[in-house]
Amino acid sequence: MARYTGPNCRLCRRSGDKLFLKGAKCFNNCTFDKRSTPPGPKPTRRRRTSERGEQLRDKQRARYIYGILERQFRRTFGLAERAGGVTGDNLMVILERRIDNVVYRLGFADSRSQARQLVRHGHLRLNNHTDDIPSSLVKEGDTISFNESSKKTEYYKGLLESIKSKAVPNWLSLERETLTGKVLSLPTPDEAEAKFSGKTIVEYYSR
Repeated sequence: MARYTGPNCRLCRRSGDKLFLKGAKCFNNCTFDKRSTPPGPKPTRRRRTSERGEQLRDKQRARYIYGILERQFRRTFGLAERAGGVTGDNLMVILERRIDNVVYRLGFADSRSQARQLVRHGHLRLNNHTDDIPSSLVKEGDTISFNESSKKTEYYKGLLESIKSKAVPNWLSLERETLTGKVLSLPTPDEAEAKFSGKTIVEYYSR
């Protein structure tokens, strides 16, 4: 599947907000702090962003945060529509339930892109079965742990030390000695701590 391979800081500048796409690196010498203007040629005159433009920017911001391309994001939105209830809230919950996001939330990775790589390379198990699909959705009661072979890596050994200072959201639990996470409940829209509005994305796709 195609994926974005350009500089992450460019995405932050394009969205007009600091999205922390590189994890801890975003706190030190961040490009966005030095230059927050959108990429590309500097406009000769300032233009007011239309309502449609704001909706597009919010939708793109959600895509950038979770590292999803347009076609997959549109399928996710369709799933949120069919779930019943408030579509915008459903969308935020579904995005949070992605296994690559859960791995990031548990502190197993410093960024979602790093978490996606861990999943892709088969280092993690969902309910004691290897799962290498980043878009897999977790359910209440699911457990996430490392494969036995992955526990011998230097990354795992370093994580055992660094995980001690990391906090996890209330809808997850973590056994720090064995690096085993559990989904206590499905997340709420508020717990997603989203930098975008689900309602605005619904309005974008409704036109």
